Amino acid sequence: MDYIELIDRLKAAGARFTHGLSPNEFDQIEHRYGFQFPPDYKEFLSIAMPISDKFINWRDNSEHNIAQIHSRMNWCLEGLLLDVEQNKFWYYEWGSKPSNVEEAKAKCEAEYHKAPKLIPIYAHRYIPETPAEAGNPILSVYQTDIIYYGENLYAYLMVEFGLKSYDEIDYDSIKPIRFWSDIMDMWEADYQI
Repeated sequence: MDYIELIDRLKAAGARFTHGLSPNEFDQIEHRYGFQFPPDYKEFLSIAMPISDKFINWRDNSEHNIAQIHSRMNWCLEGLLLDVEQNKFWYYEWGSKPSNVEEAKAKCEAEYHKAPKLIPIYAHRYIPETPAEAGNPILSVYQTDIIYYGENLYAYLMVEFGLKSYDEIDYDSIKPIRFWSDIMDMWEADYQI
């Protein structure tokens, strides 16, 4: 996929960019936050790094920004815990839900850390770290209300910046992601959406 052309289109749509991340910067970021960028996200960020509002500024090493990134990474867990506590959410593969709320939340947190990590991109949009290959879908995460927001990174950026309609997403081509796709399927089945 031609990210250079896409970046030009995103700029025309109002997105702002700075120069891409260096190999050394990638190493530092992945070490600091404990994940590895999927190859397509890494390719995109090596060409140019978005700095518009709501995008993650991976280059900013200030304490405030590092705390914000950690907060965005914890957002998914916090949402799951809230839904376990207040909205009766429970993932079937975890077995029986403990009657004690604190035990249920502890089980949720332990299992969450076994799920594919979600790397923040923009607002509450995330790309799964695994599988460690190009083409992972982009997820919009708000507690356990999770939806696909693009078949892959390229398509997602088109949708986010109005270069492609959300209604044009090809759901049949989306790669399922362990745990996260299951939650979407559970939610859809429970609410008949």
